[in-house]
Amino acid sequence: MRAVFLDEQTFSSTIDFSVIEQQVSQLVCYANTSPNEVIKRCLDADIIITNKVQLTAEMLSALPNVKLICISATGYNNVDIEAARHLDIAVTNVSGYAGQSVAQYVFAQLLEYYQQTSHHNSNTEQGLWSRNDTFCYHGNSISELAGKTLGIIGYGSLGKAVVDIAQAFNMKVLISERPQASTIRAERVSFEQVIEEADIISLHCPQTPETENFINESVLARMKNTAVLVNTARGALIDEPALLDALKTKEIAYAILDVLSQEPPPADHILLNNKLSNLKITAHIAWASSEAQQRLIDLLSQNIIAFTQGEQLNRLT
Repeated sequence: MRAVFLDEQTFSSTIDFSVIEQQVSQLVCYANTSPNEVIKRCLDADIIITNKVQLTAEMLSALPNVKLICISATGYNNVDIEAARHLDIAVTNVSGYAGQSVAQYVFAQLLEYYQQTSHHNSNTEQGLWSRNDTFCYHGNSISELAGKTLGIIGYGSLGKAVVDIAQAFNMKVLISERPQASTIRAERVSFEQVIEEADIISLHCPQTPETENFINESVLARMKNTAVLVNTARGALIDEPALLDALKTKEIAYAILDVLSQEPPPADHILLNNKLSNLKITAHIAWASSEAQQRLIDLLSQNIIAFTQGEQLNRLT
């Protein structure tokens, strides 16, 4: 079987693809693929591997040889699943590879915010400690994670990995039920309780029509004005103009974003153009430890093995 990887550039150059190459007759990799290049590049392919390249119904209809789409990510909103089902194309994703990487990112950012490590290191580099009359130089205040309330919205493998670390810090954890839910499952609390009581809210839910922009003006207004919002899931979960206003007016204290609604973002993106001291943005790298990237590729190869051997697939179609 011939496989085409449409956006190899979404992985570091050090990642080993040999586990995939061993399962196919040919693997052709492209750094990235524009919409008008998809059909030409995939015309003779049996397997398409994509991370973020969009595969529309029109594209899939023009690719009669394609039998399997391997999404090299957990989210699958870039593939028209209904069209694939209609065309009898199997679609798989991968999950469970990035829990430790994402959880480490979340707490690295939270520790930087509450511990003020860079600030205190800068004070020492500037000589403020040496010129001080006492044994320590305080600078910005430091706050403990212990006793703070962490709200988790999206309790899959990523959310659970964050909770494991939170418990080690003696934090109180609230696991959110879905917004508008009529019943609340065991060990969860209402969405409303989470947004009103949490000191930190960490998003780990998928992007669906129900979750797009669900962190909006009214939700932000109900959060504590000392609250920290962390998003390592999908940028479209947050109403970005509403978040910008909430940060400017100090309606919430801080936001840590690893994702934006458009990626890569335009140079004039509203959140990048405002030099806010209470906003930190990174370039969708929470998932991307070297170990997590390699686990993902290994899992993807297992999906290909299962398909080629006629085994039961965890299909999305």
